[in-house]
Amino acid sequence: MATALENVLFHIAEDGIAVLTVNRPKQLNALDVRTLEEIEGVLATLATGSPARALVLTGAGDKAFVAGADIAAMSRLGPVEARLFAELGHRVLERLEALPIPTIAAVNGFALGGGCELALACDLVYASERARFGQPEVALGLIPGFGGTQRLARRVGLGRALEMILTGDPIDGKKAKEIGLALEVVPPEELLELARAQARKIASRGPLAVAQAKRAVHAGADADLRVANELERQAFAALFGTQDAKEGMKAFLEKRAAAFKGA
Repeated sequence: MATALENVLFHIAEDGIAVLTVNRPKQLNALDVRTLEEIEGVLATLATGSPARALVLTGAGDKAFVAGADIAAMSRLGPVEARLFAELGHRVLERLEALPIPTIAAVNGFALGGGCELALACDLVYASERARFGQPEVALGLIPGFGGTQRLARRVGLGRALEMILTGDPIDGKKAKEIGLALEVVPPEELLELARAQARKIASRGPLAVAQAKRAVHAGADADLRVANELERQAFAALFGTQDAKEGMKAFLEKRAAAFKGA
């Protein structure tokens, strides 16, 4: 299944792995309004009955994942328009974060500004040796506007987030892995296959369980521990009413692979 769009490429393979590629290589895949709206449309499709079991995000070309928001377009904005642009970016990334399927960023080059924020909204982040992460907005007299001041600190800790945001300096993949921003760093030619392999592995698990696990982790991250643990208990108990849980436990006892149906 493939979808024709102007600034992004989207495809769902037979194995259920969807790949969304930001496709503006001449602009280093920078995010403008149209690109964000196209990403939002894809995410809406994925959230409503799509056959996809996991989503991999990457950028076209060998230079950039997403090099940031489109500065040429931003330079023409006033405060009101900037607020609307930020609201669009936040809405798209919140949709991405809320998808019930796992999301994996395959960071193949520059992930700066909005690109770093896009990666941060994904569940898992893998990087190539060419990857560069950064929130350089202060060098423009701005701050991150798509959630970077919040998601980065939650991912790498307050000190490292402040260092990246206040200096605006980029870090390479090795440093990103060291601080917990990226999980693995591999040669460029191995990146997409690593991301797809991890996506296939997760897709082979119980889809209802994966969705509930993702929801519990995200919902509990900002909650009081007792509240978060209650969310976990509710989700754990609810899954015992599903056919997938019955099938998974039966398959384990019978020493065979489970055939999950998402029911």
